Amino acid sequence: MTKLNVDPTNTEQARAWDGDEGAYWARNSEQFDRSVAALHVPFMAAANLAAHDRVLDIGCGTGQTTRDAARAASSGSALGVDLSLRMIDHARHVAAREGLVNVSFEHVDAQIHPFEDEYFDVALSRTGAMFFGDPVAAFTNIARALRRGGRLVLLTWQGLEGNEWIRALSTAMAAGRELPIPQASAPGPFSLSDPQRVRTVLGAAGFTDIQLQPRSDAMWLGDDVDSAQQFVLGLLGWMLSRLDDKGRLLAVDSVRATLAAHDTGHGVLFGSATWTILANRHDHEVSTEGEQQ
Repeated sequence: MTKLNVDPTNTEQARAWDGDEGAYWARNSEQFDRSVAALHVPFMAAANLAAHDRVLDIGCGTGQTTRDAARAASSGSALGVDLSLRMIDHARHVAAREGLVNVSFEHVDAQIHPFEDEYFDVALSRTGAMFFGDPVAAFTNIARALRRGGRLVLLTWQGLEGNEWIRALSTAMAAGRELPIPQASAPGPFSLSDPQRVRTVLGAAGFTDIQLQPRSDAMWLGDDVDSAQQFVLGLLGWMLSRLDDKGRLLAVDSVRATLAAHDTGHGVLFGSATWTILANRHDHEVSTEGEQQ
């Protein structure tokens, strides 16, 4: 097995995604895809892929977006890349099962991987592009892989206040503890939540015509409270690691009560808020420092 070449700023992310966290996502890929189903269709519509496009899917996870991109780009191709070998292996297996011949997956760090210059027409990412240790360097590398005038299409989370699903569940899992508020500039779900930061990062990386389109959708976490609880405790179970037995029981009871309060009778649903980010690669050459020449 070839060792994953990771930029030092992405070491912690690689440890998580190429370890237990990525393995959990791979085992529960159908539930994860279903949880963002309300987001997926409009995101792919915004990507507006043409039959001949060559598509790069950044942080592709278990590959649903990559496979759908390959179907849309029927005479082109789609490449999915991710830090998680477990998720990449799962994505390859599903693509082979579905008979897709114009799709491929690579276990690489998109921040530093030597993609072919000006090869792709579109780079996209469904909630997978917020974890780079050096986002300007990462998006500069991605811009270089796009043809001049090529398109970038991202789905990212808005701030914590608009995302009831993570706010309510994190509060429940905290079991009365004060949790640190994640910094918007740190790698994580909210690193591309601030529109001004998005414009600054992408502009420095060689993108122009940057637009952010807001959406609010329901997040599905399970058909009923039992299935949702199993899913959430697997996803956020690390938050229980420093609790004693009493604290863990309190947290689990709090999670169940929160889920029960959001059981609609046709699924456990929470509010979410996202940005669809659209940008074009500048027509000029993109330098290694993320400056336009």
